[in-house]
Amino acid sequence: MFLSLKNIPKVSWSSKKPLNFKPKISTFFFLCFGLTLFGLGEGLLLVSSTGASPWSVLAQGISLNVNYSIGIITFFISLFVIFLWIFLNQKPGIGTVLNAIIIALMIDFSLNVFDIPENYFSQILMAISAVLLVGIGSGFYLVANLGPGPRDGLMTGLQKKTNLPIASVRAFLEISVVSIGWYLGGTVGVGTLMFAFGVGPAVALGLFIVSRIFLKSKKKPPNYKI
Repeated sequence: MFLSLKNIPKVSWSSKKPLNFKPKISTFFFLCFGLTLFGLGEGLLLVSSTGASPWSVLAQGISLNVNYSIGIITFFISLFVIFLWIFLNQKPGIGTVLNAIIIALMIDFSLNVFDIPENYFSQILMAISAVLLVGIGSGFYLVANLGPGPRDGLMTGLQKKTNLPIASVRAFLEISVVSIGWYLGGTVGVGTLMFAFGVGPAVALGLFIVSRIFLKSKKKPPNYKI
């Protein structure tokens, strides 16, 4: 069962180390593919008007107070978070940089291309689809193993500095950014709750799908005697 997964699987195109600046073409492709799905999911959750992920709520709140798009604000937030890594002894990889760029681009792409669903039921369906896309995208992105995303690196860096449980650090960060974003005018709603409670199982599903597709293909065919 995918909910029982405890480790990120390694497949033929996984990078052997996160700080790999000359990855295989297949590794680079699946990294970008995963981040594209991730960013599309983040964008569609905003389009659904049911709420957004905590960091997107922050970006939306800031965007409402300055003359920049949510995607551009997301990019600047990512840069600021990566800057904080300096004080946490964290090292960015290719995946870290592309995470900041691709997700920001896909959020603005989604907001410019897709329309808000006409009824509430359709909005909920879009929100569910968005969370699933984030999860499946995360599966590809994590299996590529080319460095953590800006927010994940901040989380692990703070955990090492404070020695607090990872769950406590993550909860502190998510609650803090969603509170600031909500105060600035960002949308907090059912979609935010769906993301908070659904993204974990969705990521597990994404990892399960990737492992089933690519680990199965690695199995050697049986030797038949003639």
